[in-house]
Amino acid sequence: MKSVGIVGIENSHATEIVRFLNVEAPDVPVRITALVAGEPERTRELAALGGIERVVDEAGALLGTVDALIVTARDGADHRALAVPFLEAGVPVWVDKPLAATVADADAILAAAQRGRVPVTSSSTLRWLADTAELVAEAARIGEVQAVTVMGPADPDSPYSGIFFYGIHLADLAQVLRPGIAEDVEVQSLPAGVVARYRVGGVPVALEFVRPDGDSQVPFRATVVGRRGIASWEIPIGPGYVQPGVRAFAGMLETGEPPVPASEMRAPIAVLEQVAEALASR
Repeated sequence: MKSVGIVGIENSHATEIVRFLNVEAPDVPVRITALVAGEPERTRELAALGGIERVVDEAGALLGTVDALIVTARDGADHRALAVPFLEAGVPVWVDKPLAATVADADAILAAAQRGRVPVTSSSTLRWLADTAELVAEAARIGEVQAVTVMGPADPDSPYSGIFFYGIHLADLAQVLRPGIAEDVEVQSLPAGVVARYRVGGVPVALEFVRPDGDSQVPFRATVVGRRGIASWEIPIGPGYVQPGVRAFAGMLETGEPPVPASEMRAPIAVLEQVAEALASR
């Protein structure tokens, strides 16, 4: 049984992860055994949910006491400082979305994993959903990819590093559908949001970040144009949406192999950084 610590417990993902691993999934040989304390009531709530007895005041106290670390801090700007010491010490880390809020931080995290010779993973929860797998399968049936569009909610003014907080869902899903380095990124600001257009290996990709308006729900939708047709899927976020990603993390701990290539972790951050820079310049 793998012993795992978790830091950044203000995120709702922390609740879902603890509930799944410690309550609902006895078949997964991973348990959350330690928390880095956050707001007192939240800390008590999460510890009670998972039957977690060990609570520490700062992440460094877990070094040498856990088999792996999960970083679920909302702000990607905090992820480098939390993840790097563990990776350098040879402790595998799952950095919840986004990997980082700058390419420099993303590169530092990936380099630390290489130095520590341990796996690191990070991705959007959308990457692991069944609807995404169905879209990928349908895209393969309609021939060579000609264009990709991904739409969903993202607030450029989020206090958690702006476009990175929810924008990672769009950018990572685009990586699933058309992996590779973005070229010629163009950013357009609209009253309802932001559109980023670029090319990956000559294929045009568009990310349509829709600014949430009040309590209205903006769905995630992805469209792939192939030589023989079009595949367009809404990708809902339903109950248990975190669970497939948790299983991917558990698989990483078992095999020692990261479920997402380093290039696909870095590429979405590079796109979002260019979007953030374009918005800041305006």
